[in-house]
Amino acid sequence: MVKLAIVVPCYNEQEVLPETTRQLTELMEKLVAVKKISADSYILYVNDGSSDSTWEIIEKYAGDNKYVQGLKLAANVGHQNALLAGLMTVKEEVDAAISIDADLQDDISVAEEMISKYEEGCDVVYGVRSARKKDTFFKRFTAESFYKLMKLMGAKSVYNHADYRLMSNRALQGLAQFKERNLFLRGIVPTIGYKSDCVYYERKERTAGESKYPVSKMLSFAFDGITSFSIKPMSYIMGIGVFLIIFAIVFAIYAFYSYATGNVVSGWTSIVLSLWFIGGLVLFSIGMVGQYIGKIYIEVKERPRYIIECRVDGSGRVR
Repeated sequence: MVKLAIVVPCYNEQEVLPETTRQLTELMEKLVAVKKISADSYILYVNDGSSDSTWEIIEKYAGDNKYVQGLKLAANVGHQNALLAGLMTVKEEVDAAISIDADLQDDISVAEEMISKYEEGCDVVYGVRSARKKDTFFKRFTAESFYKLMKLMGAKSVYNHADYRLMSNRALQGLAQFKERNLFLRGIVPTIGYKSDCVYYERKERTAGESKYPVSKMLSFAFDGITSFSIKPMSYIMGIGVFLIIFAIVFAIYAFYSYATGNVVSGWTSIVLSLWFIGGLVLFSIGMVGQYIGKIYIEVKERPRYIIECRVDGSGRVR
């Protein structure tokens, strides 16, 4: 039987943890009963520097619930790094790991199907939303635009997939070889290359608390995803620069012709607009290049992506 870990990154999730623990415990008991997973499988909550009572709740459940374990990070490092910390912690202990967000908007009932696909030989099984009917128009439009933009930029990603996935031990070992600090797991995992498949589900409403991804964070996340996997933005900027140079040459020829024929119109509007446009493009280009240089700067320092403060096992013992 499969020894499974369900990895759940948590940041200020005190309101959802009781219901999340109830549902995940029921899922574990069901999977053990039908002999899909072994009895020593577990849930690993990763506390990402929460400022509320999230860690205290995790410690309590770890002492009361044999399936619950906790991992406490020393500081808030962000969702992607917290998720990676959990996956790297379990990779030497389990046959497969399922990652899922604490709000359980992703349908846990398809976890059994994920395990079945793993047993059929898949190293990665993606949880994919079948529809976005419950999303607002703005969220649906921006999400679909993001996936299309990622594809345009040449980055690998699975359409309508977030971070709900099963990874085999072999896939986790492969993931451990990616050393970059600017993490975008949705783009990294497809590049591992092992056999993969998808399961489909409808996303539910959040039961409590509030989303940890406001518009500003979503935009930042999208930008990180694009710049971490593609240099096409710089190529496009260079293309625009070439186009403007050609346009400037054509305009210079036209201006010389107008001067030669005496058809000269005095004015400053076109000059000012041109200066503003070119100046804006130059600043934008420098900023884009600066983003890439900044990422290089972060990478070469090789600072740790996370630091683990402690871990509590299924008996509540701290280690």
